[in-house]
Amino acid sequence: MSGRKIKFSLVYRDMWQSSGKYVPRVDQLVKVAPHIVDMGCFARVETNGGGFEQINLLFGENPNRSVREWTKPFNDAGIQTHMLERALNGIRMNPVPADVRKLMFKVKKKQGTDIARSFCGLNDPRNILDSVKYAKEGGMIAQATLSLTYSKVHTAESFIKLADELIIGGADEICLKDMAGIARPAWLGKIVRGIKELHPETPLEYHSHSGPGFAMATILEVCRAGVDYIDVAMEPLSWGTGHIDLLAVHAMLEDDGFDVPAINMEAYMKVRSLTQEFIDDFLGYYIDPKNRYMNSMLIGPGLPGGMMGSLMADLENNLASLNKWMVKRNKPLLTQDDLLIKLFNEVEYIWPMLGYPPLVTPYSQYVKNLALMNVMQIEKGEARWSMIADNIWDMLIGKGGKLPGELSPEIVKLAKEAGKEFFTGRPQDLFPDALDTFRKEMTEKGWDFGQDDEELFELAMHPQEYRAYKSGAAKKAFEEDLAKRRLEGGGINAGTAVSAPVVEASAADLKPTTMIIDVDGEKFKVSVEYGDFAVTPSTNGHAKTIAKAEHEAAATNGAVKDIIAPLEGKFYLTKESSETPLKVGQTIKAGDLIGYVEAMKTFNAIRSDIAGTVAEICYATGSEIEEDDVLIKIK
Repeated sequence: MSGRKIKFSLVYRDMWQSSGKYVPRVDQLVKVAPHIVDMGCFARVETNGGGFEQINLLFGENPNRSVREWTKPFNDAGIQTHMLERALNGIRMNPVPADVRKLMFKVKKKQGTDIARSFCGLNDPRNILDSVKYAKEGGMIAQATLSLTYSKVHTAESFIKLADELIIGGADEICLKDMAGIARPAWLGKIVRGIKELHPETPLEYHSHSGPGFAMATILEVCRAGVDYIDVAMEPLSWGTGHIDLLAVHAMLEDDGFDVPAINMEAYMKVRSLTQEFIDDFLGYYIDPKNRYMNSMLIGPGLPGGMMGSLMADLENNLASLNKWMVKRNKPLLTQDDLLIKLFNEVEYIWPMLGYPPLVTPYSQYVKNLALMNVMQIEKGEARWSMIADNIWDMLIGKGGKLPGELSPEIVKLAKEAGKEFFTGRPQDLFPDALDTFRKEMTEKGWDFGQDDEELFELAMHPQEYRAYKSGAAKKAFEEDLAKRRLEGGGINAGTAVSAPVVEASAADLKPTTMIIDVDGEKFKVSVEYGDFAVTPSTNGHAKTIAKAEHEAAATNGAVKDIIAPLEGKFYLTKESSETPLKVGQTIKAGDLIGYVEAMKTFNAIRSDIAGTVAEICYATGSEIEEDDVLIKIK
């Protein structure tokens, strides 16, 4: 293979999302783009897709403008741009109607994206081949993806067979997506050689995360086996839960005799400097320092690097909730490391029982979320599996596609007890076309459909986030959160100077920091955090209740009983437009659905354990709630 060309793709979007929560603003992206071009070593740049557009909406920026302005410098320079999309789930976490999926490829091509990297979280070829067809109809290069997972059911032969089916089905290229960096070099080399023997002219691209430590050896092996493109990151966001570094890979491959492009180091240093500037500006507050380290403990659970950015934030929130519960019962507190190890062990335990779904978005989140719920319930003396979110049930019963392995008898029994019916048909058939509904909404609200219907697409793909963006609520919430983080420090920017006003001591500083709360005759000493529990307006204008302690102190009297939140998150009365929300005065039976708590990107159905009449709905839909908050009062 001496002298064979290897081309590089910079995963500038994924660099950020594998490190933390947010990506740079459009003005920052446009600022860095010319210098990426000047580096002269990239044949491709990953510009959008995945969670990119949701993140734009979350900080109040129009994603369509971002994609158009960000891709243009690369289009002008002849550098191919590519996006990541999740087949049945498009560029969100849950299934997308076919007409919305088709519109996505047309819009993204017109916005300047050349290649659609399409993966199914279950490696179901039916879902991937739909994307291949839609991408080609939209004028894009269709890069079908193998979501690499290492287990007894994910054999080299199974991946070679899948690639063969996808190429015969119309895929222009194949991406080997090693989202957790757990692909063993020899194993993946065998897969690459097998694909190249069947389809020697089909370009192959390898995408890996550095986390567990295999990636450098694996890259050398797959290049020797015939891979054409390697995804890379660069300082200061390479390594850790992110991706391997351009300079290290370049030197390794050059030494092995491959033909690799020269790097303009002056431009490299400019990109490096600007990336650090963006971290210092605000993005560093959303990067957990632990995500900058490699961790070989990830070999066991196989959790992907792209998820680790949000995992540590989830752990922080759940640890706080769990430790509140511990304090009330005089139990020893857990550290974040305690919870992390328990989580890793639980993922390893339950993954085979769940049919070995590839640990990639959204199914990595589902497995992780279920494992974390199990850990928290077990710590509280409850049974495993006592809380399974609706999204997770959909995965288990086949609504997202076919699982690679078999469900354990225990899970099958739980499904039957919950009244779940298994589905073996084509997943897309479960989600009918919906663009007309969104067209009607935009017309009624007087919203512009946008160039090439791109605003219609954005609403249809991300309804809740787009509405919050249009109302200004998203930008307001982001700015408040960023101001709080800057004041408190944290993230990778912990310890840096904070541009926040100095506040002199006042009477407000003399408020008590602890209280004794009497709940049904039982006294608890609680900490009082005024900043967190002040009355704040929710996005719909309703005021949130002042303190969780007030809920607990208001003991039910007479016939009024409370339905309590089993976990913290956002409370919703409905999750689909077809559902009818609960109303005051409505009669309900034990077991009836009263709403949902969205936590860690999944919707957890909340059901009443009593019959009666709804006396009060304590929170507006979309409100932030905490574990043990009273959601509904029944009489």
